[in-house]
Amino acid sequence: MAQQIERPPYTSYAAITGAFAGGLAAAGALSRLLRRDPQCQTALDFVVLSAATFKAARTLSHDEVTSFLRQPFVRGDAHSGEDEEPVEGGFEQAIGELVTCTRCIGTWAAAGLAATQVLAPRFGRLLTWSLGAAAANDFFQAGFSGLTAKANQLEEQG
Repeated sequence: MAQQIERPPYTSYAAITGAFAGGLAAAGALSRLLRRDPQCQTALDFVVLSAATFKAARTLSHDEVTSFLRQPFVRGDAHSGEDEEPVEGGFEQAIGELVTCTRCIGTWAAAGLAATQVLAPRFGRLLTWSLGAAAANDFFQAGFSGLTAKANQLEEQG
């Protein structure tokens, strides 16, 4: 008997994509209803949104503090945030693939943050700038650790 090849959960992918598009459409309609103008965003807002998206995506897909969100959709323990494999089959697999992929969840984070900035500008700006500052902090901490390690290595050699 031939081995049956497991098909990806295309129906679940379509549902997730539909939810994403529907959420953006609803946010757009609500912003029009509330007379919010998303065109007032600047280049600086885009840079901060990009940094905030990076931080939100890394936090959601890798941090221990958000492991409870990933746990139902990955094999084994989601606590570590590293090498997590989605469960197999159906909607749970599709969500598992979404929440363990920084690029994938980053698209959702960007849309959520952008929509929040338009629909609830004060809260959206506070959230986006806080996440953006946290992303900058991550880069500074990584840079400091790298420089410290290199300085210690040179000191030991010299």
